[in-house]
Amino acid sequence: MSSHAYGNNGPSSRGVVTAEPVVAVTSLTKRFGAFVAVDDLTFALEAGTVTGFLGPNGAGKTTTLRVLLGLAEPTAGRALVFGRPYQELEQPARLAGAVLESNDFHPGRSGRDHLRVLALAADIPPSRVDEVLDLVGLVAPAARQVKTYSLGMRQRLGLAAALLGEPELLVLDEPANGLDPAGVHWLRTFLRSFADGGGTVLVASHALAEVAQTVDRVLIIDGGRLVASTSLEELAGRGQTLEDAYLQLTTEAAS
Repeated sequence: MSSHAYGNNGPSSRGVVTAEPVVAVTSLTKRFGAFVAVDDLTFALEAGTVTGFLGPNGAGKTTTLRVLLGLAEPTAGRALVFGRPYQELEQPARLAGAVLESNDFHPGRSGRDHLRVLALAADIPPSRVDEVLDLVGLVAPAARQVKTYSLGMRQRLGLAAALLGEPELLVLDEPANGLDPAGVHWLRTFLRSFADGGGTVLVASHALAEVAQTVDRVLIIDGGRLVASTSLEELAGRGQTLEDAYLQLTTEAAS
């Protein structure tokens, strides 16, 4: 992967000026029939931070992200991005980029053509395609069909797509899945650089050791409910590792 940081392509080059949190989730509930996937969830994200979104399988993480990105309607409450529902954002690709799945590609299309189609649809200059390919280290295989890509390469292509609009916010679901150690190190450095440039990152993950090296804060949910919102510094002050706190809180929530 490319070793350079976000550089002049980062969110600080444009900047959304707002006194409100970048993300504001308030009393969010999402039900599927009798099943409550997200239960009265409230949290906020400030600019310039990387937040880990943690919880067991089925805790409601992906559902929360889907509601936040306008892919599902809340049953109650609200989820706002820059003070508005995602669906109401003008040019959303220039504000929020997301990676929720690593298989959302046409298998017969090349990596470069996949990004060209997305750029055209979002009215993004075609020159941005090669910039993001270089940024995520996919220049060499860009002409190959996506069906020949490894899981890690598809993850990087998804991240390239999320970065096309030079967004202020990144929403990532298990972004390190399939990456080799060098790729994981690059991703960690990249996310830190993105936040240091004024961007905001919400990253859902099961990789606690990696999260502990990357994020400023963690949100831990279980059974669709928030069980902790804290900084790594606060955990350290209590003599707890992230793994200790996570296991304690999720065990208590399940009992």
